[in-house]
Amino acid sequence: MRILYFSRDYTPHDYRFLAALAQTEHKVYYLRLENRGQAWEDRPVPPEIELIPWAGGQKPARFRDGLRLLFDLKRVIRDFEPDLIHAGPIQRSAFLAALTGFQPLVSASWGYDLLADAERNRWWEWATRYTLERSAVFVGDCDTIRGLAISYGMDSDRIVTFPWGVDLDHFTPAPRTPHLAPRTSQFAIRQRLGWGDDAFILLSTRGWAPVYGVVDVARAFVRAARQRPELRLLMLGNGPQAGTIHRIFEQAHMTDRVHFPGLISKDKLVDYYRAADLYVSASHSDGSSISLLEALACGTPVLLSDIPGNKEWVEEGDVGWLFREGDAAHLASSLLQAIRARTELPQMGHAARLVAEERANWEENFPKLLDAYQLALG
Repeated sequence: MRILYFSRDYTPHDYRFLAALAQTEHKVYYLRLENRGQAWEDRPVPPEIELIPWAGGQKPARFRDGLRLLFDLKRVIRDFEPDLIHAGPIQRSAFLAALTGFQPLVSASWGYDLLADAERNRWWEWATRYTLERSAVFVGDCDTIRGLAISYGMDSDRIVTFPWGVDLDHFTPAPRTPHLAPRTSQFAIRQRLGWGDDAFILLSTRGWAPVYGVVDVARAFVRAARQRPELRLLMLGNGPQAGTIHRIFEQAHMTDRVHFPGLISKDKLVDYYRAADLYVSASHSDGSSISLLEALACGTPVLLSDIPGNKEWVEEGDVGWLFREGDAAHLASSLLQAIRARTELPQMGHAARLVAEERANWEENFPKLLDAYQLALG
């Protein structure tokens, strides 16, 4: 089968799918809609995947580029004669593919396209309905996304739902036995920062953009840390809200309790999950968050905003807790609750790993995408 994989940019999610598709017997072409100028993924496209040069993929795509991109996409389809197009997000790559009239089209949601973009205005809603009505199959990562797709007109029998999952051989719990501490990298992080065994360490891995609620995390940490001096924060990433976030800690005189390691590679990321007592995400919009699944796989208890996507993974007190989305004060009180429940965290971490093994195994979940392809081909 000849598959045209058409995505918005090149991200870790794209690498994950392309690397898995490269191990199949199919011929896979990769088409990139735009280049937004940010290094989302530093691993090269797998050599088995053929990257198609075309009118897009070099700069941010704008509305005025639509006709030029549409005409060249039709040329790409004529030249490469794919048997199937896999495209997403919905209102961008998948919409452009739908406009060509090509079939079969497998439209893949990236979460934000249905959780947020579809509600922007009537134009975005129309583009969503248009694309789904012309999709042979729709692929989403959680029941929340499935329900939204149905509400926008997608046939429920043509939806394949599966969490994308993580590499359970890489993201694993580590022994926290004291005598092993000098030989394990997660304890080395604590030692390097001068954070002793009594420190209660929070981990935030989300991008510093409004949708991820990282400002709420910063404000909640300040409130909670005033009451609990042992509280510390590993705040990974970067983004447009960097100035606001640094200012919150500087004004509270708490910069010595926060560490900003920047963007961390996959190989080193596992050590941060293991070093943390609690993973925190205040995201305002998520499907099945990959960083959440990574935390669960590493046996790290979680504290999450109570948005629908998160509720599919966490029930209060099993692998962590939920707090009211957008409520920094409630997040702060939930942090204090987690510290008081510190002795329960190892049991929660064990339960978290079991959840990941049962539901978030990438090796087991990926074949469902191939099932979606077969459904589309009839």
